[in-house]
Amino acid sequence: MSALSFGIKTTPAHASYDDLLRVWTEADTVPEIEHAWLWDHLLPLFGPRSGPAYEGWTLLAALAAQTGRLRLGLMVTSNRIRPPAVLAKIAATTDVIARGRLVVGIGVGGTRQAGPNPAVAEYAAYGLDLVPPAEGVARLDEACTILRRMWTEDDFDFRGKYYTLDNARCEPKPVQRPGPPLLIGGWGDRTLRVVAEHADIWNVPGPPHNSVEYIAQRSRALDAHCAAIGRDPAQIQRSTQTHVSYDDPAATRRTIEELRRAGITHFVLNLPQPFPPGVAAWTAENVIRASTPDRGR
Repeated sequence: MSALSFGIKTTPAHASYDDLLRVWTEADTVPEIEHAWLWDHLLPLFGPRSGPAYEGWTLLAALAAQTGRLRLGLMVTSNRIRPPAVLAKIAATTDVIARGRLVVGIGVGGTRQAGPNPAVAEYAAYGLDLVPPAEGVARLDEACTILRRMWTEDDFDFRGKYYTLDNARCEPKPVQRPGPPLLIGGWGDRTLRVVAEHADIWNVPGPPHNSVEYIAQRSRALDAHCAAIGRDPAQIQRSTQTHVSYDDPAATRRTIEELRRAGITHFVLNLPQPFPPGVAAWTAENVIRASTPDRGR
């Protein structure tokens, strides 16, 4: 089994920039916290819709400039908000600012779904189109190919079903070669096929959104997709995010242990708001160290 990795996620809505910066700069000094994440939504998904929600990649670049150790990314970028070649350029610039610490998290983004769908209001507010799920997955597949090529080739043309590029170029290239790791979020069968093809890390929401049993089943499905294309499934790290309980950290630790037994090795700890003073050190002490008593020995 791969070594365990722990990070934090700070939702950049209904929070001040100074509060987010405070948590990230503190986390940058806590060795047990190896990575930090934002999200990619243009409106708050909780609380008053009129509240603040920062644009993810702009905020990520700002925080990258003010930290020096943490790996960092968005969990996850919506492939429906930015054309993939533009996203490749944004990511390359951010990796330069971060001195090679970027992880590019990406997912299908908003699609037409039956039942309540928070993407409807968000996408309508910004003039973005929702597409059928199958089209969203196919667009993600093409986008991952474009990202890799933008980071590794001098110039190229691309003729896909959904994207067309003529003499595409990306300079400067990312610091990381052949490019930042790709983390792909999602758990449907069509998305897992894209994960098997392109991802370095696979992320799926953990409890309470998905049960540990369901995550284990989806991980086995990813193994099957890897086998179908001849890829070693061990090349894809398994990742999940779960909420931290400030009142009951033991419950958070129990969830981590269950996920660990299911094969998860990359943990993203979602920190509820408001962020208490010293929350990064508290999380390291009460969640990470207590979950891994043999770590560092």
